[in-house]
Amino acid sequence: MIKKILIANRGEIACRIMNTCKEMGIESVAVYSDVDQKALHVLMADYAYCIGTSEPSQSYLNIEKILDVAKQSGADAIHPGYGFLAENAAFAARCEEEDVIFIGPSSKVISELGDKTIARQIMIKGGVPVTPGMMQAESDPKIMAREADRIGYPVLIKAAAGGGGKGMRIVKHPEEIHAACAAASSEAASAFGNGAIYLEKYIEKPRHVEFQILADSHGNVIHLLERECSIQRRHQKIIEETPSPAVTPALREQMGNAAVAAAKASGYVNAGTVEFLLDSEGHFYFLEVNTRLQVEHPITEMVTGIDIVRRQIEIASGKSLSLKQEDIAGRGHAIECRVYAEDPEKDFFPSPGKIVFLKEPSGPGIRNDCGVYTDVEVPVDYDPIISKLIVHAENREKAILKMIKALSEYVILGVKTPVPFLMDVLKSEAFADGETYTDFIAKHFEKWSPGEGDIDTALIAFVAGELSVKGNHQFQSSSANDALSPWKTLGNWRL
Repeated sequence: MIKKILIANRGEIACRIMNTCKEMGIESVAVYSDVDQKALHVLMADYAYCIGTSEPSQSYLNIEKILDVAKQSGADAIHPGYGFLAENAAFAARCEEEDVIFIGPSSKVISELGDKTIARQIMIKGGVPVTPGMMQAESDPKIMAREADRIGYPVLIKAAAGGGGKGMRIVKHPEEIHAACAAASSEAASAFGNGAIYLEKYIEKPRHVEFQILADSHGNVIHLLERECSIQRRHQKIIEETPSPAVTPALREQMGNAAVAAAKASGYVNAGTVEFLLDSEGHFYFLEVNTRLQVEHPITEMVTGIDIVRRQIEIASGKSLSLKQEDIAGRGHAIECRVYAEDPEKDFFPSPGKIVFLKEPSGPGIRNDCGVYTDVEVPVDYDPIISKLIVHAENREKAILKMIKALSEYVILGVKTPVPFLMDVLKSEAFADGETYTDFIAKHFEKWSPGEGDIDTALIAFVAGELSVKGNHQFQSSSANDALSPWKTLGNWRL
């Protein structure tokens, strides 16, 4: 069994993984950049090592530095979390070369599924339905234009490598195709170091429905039901729920079987997510496989009672899945809201800065996977996610009400957040009716602005926060031999 895990990540996901490590009696090793010296994941870890400057390429994307820390600390495994190196085949390959367990699929699987054109070929061979489109990447806009004419407009240009909405363009008219190809390729090259693009038929007004899978090295594969992830901004999810209001038991079985088939066709091992587009007529099409722990995994944990991180660690240790498909059943309804340091009034532009006051919601059925605390900085250098707020209730209506209550109790001062925006989405008639499509925000909330009540509440909360400040906390640097402890972060105190 794995004894010590290096978490090659930061923020809330690093903290989330460490919580399961503690439950399992596994030591955790944090890595951090110089701007993250006071970060929560550094405080939580059993050991912490600085690996470079704030520039990601010098720290969280530096494969050799991370592997050096793994050797120094005696870590026998690395968990990549999500983002950074989580879906980097070269990183997984280097772990294999250095005989360090990579908690995720093999480098070969990551490489094949990371190339969306190869992934489409694998899915077709495995009998998984895919959208009409190209089977190989292309750089010549003239060839792309001919393919678009063949498939029929509108089409969707996508990066062949990577995801998260980067390198993606919707093209509705032939005269737009050349400029869209150039822009998509440039953005893909900047985001992933690979400007390869391809196109597929654009499914209008789809839902984004995904299935969580678990697969061990002994040939056992199961799915843990679906997640509805259609509420998105800039092609990135901000609200997720399970079960999907659009998925019937019969459709769930069909899509679940397709997800398992996708995993088997690709030789997948560990936890992953098979994503589909679901059209208005109930037809579904393969979108991609996320070869990592998904941001929204907690809602699946809430309805199934399964700790997915624990299962990842057990599978990486060589254990067989103790679960069969017939053992999996969802209970109740769960919703997750992603809370970023960003301004929804300015197209969700990042809002880095110091958190001057933080009050997390609490209560039965409320979970907040958080990576910050009062007085810590949200740096400009990384994804500005602060936390993931999750609720669980016996049905969808009650889960919505519980999430609205939880958001109303969530106070974060010093940076802009989408909390008021999220509340308005949850209160909307369209969301209550389950009319959640990927164009939801553009259709219903394009010109959103906060109400006066939201501003008044924030001002009152700010005053409360100012009154509660106990002085500046004094932090000391941490290293492998001098880890940060809570005693160094309490400020002035006495017994």
